[in-house]
Amino acid sequence: MKTILKLITGIAVALSLAACSQNQNHLTGAGSSFIYPALSIWAKDYDAKTSVEVNYQAIGSGGGLQQIYSHTIDFAASDMPLTVEQLAQNKLHQFPMIVGGIVMAINVPGIKSNAITLSGNTLEDIYMGRIKFWDDTAIARLNVGVKLPHKGIVTIHRADGSGTTFNFTNYLSKISSQWQEHIGANTTVAWPGNGIGAKGNAGVAAQIMQTPYSIGYVEYAYANQNNMSITKMVNRDHKVVTATSATFAAAAKNADWQAKNGFYQILTDQPGADSWPIVATTFVLTPEKARTPQVKAQIAKFFTWCFKHGTASAEKLDYVAIPDAVYGKILKTF
Repeated sequence: MKTILKLITGIAVALSLAACSQNQNHLTGAGSSFIYPALSIWAKDYDAKTSVEVNYQAIGSGGGLQQIYSHTIDFAASDMPLTVEQLAQNKLHQFPMIVGGIVMAINVPGIKSNAITLSGNTLEDIYMGRIKFWDDTAIARLNVGVKLPHKGIVTIHRADGSGTTFNFTNYLSKISSQWQEHIGANTTVAWPGNGIGAKGNAGVAAQIMQTPYSIGYVEYAYANQNNMSITKMVNRDHKVVTATSATFAAAAKNADWQAKNGFYQILTDQPGADSWPIVATTFVLTPEKARTPQVKAQIAKFFTWCFKHGTASAEKLDYVAIPDAVYGKILKTF
């Protein structure tokens, strides 16, 4: 029954997007929920300036990729970059649009935001089911003086195809060879244990807020907008860091964006004393051949406008803008 409902939902989304795409004053996109807080603002402001409507549905990176593969949308957004070979196979262009942080949001009564610290190894053990209680010795060692409850940990994860999941599991794969071997990194994985799945960053955030003693991974803007408690993290340089736009930017400084490889870049577990360990990039994917030349021009105009005029609104949400030098390289690909 669930499979049939998912199929019906997917067909409904595809038909809705396809119908909108017939109008050349509309652009249709789908995918990453990671970028949605910023993209929704850009779309609204762009419509007000140009009367061109951008209809974007945050169905998860996996769903966005499927829609762009089937040519039912004008662009997709994915937090999992495609390789040059994948881009060529599917006749797509790819460029980075925004950088942000993935944070561990928690719902532990009595524990305020940034009051506890976790490491990559403790996160892996929590999601593997080895650490079952909040007062486990491994967590207590990182949080001397903090009164931790002897309550079972409930893990929350994405139930849909998710670029946020890809980056989170990519990070855990770098931290742990066992995670890499048994679980791996992808938009969907076979989660160990009895965690709870939810759709989209918004769904994960909502599930954490209604589940006492839970933990889950979300894009920072969702945690911030919902006043959720988050943890500090131990980074690659063994420094305790707090999630801020500055620590996200510190990790992004290591990016080496190159057009020749489709700007492929993963920013998890980056070196640097100030680097946040789980940083992700949302990539925009567009077809080599749009449905009309006019639509291709509109896509270029919209994202050029976003690069030029969307930085301030994105930074208010604690995203990190793509550097000007990289933006110049991207313009040449339109």
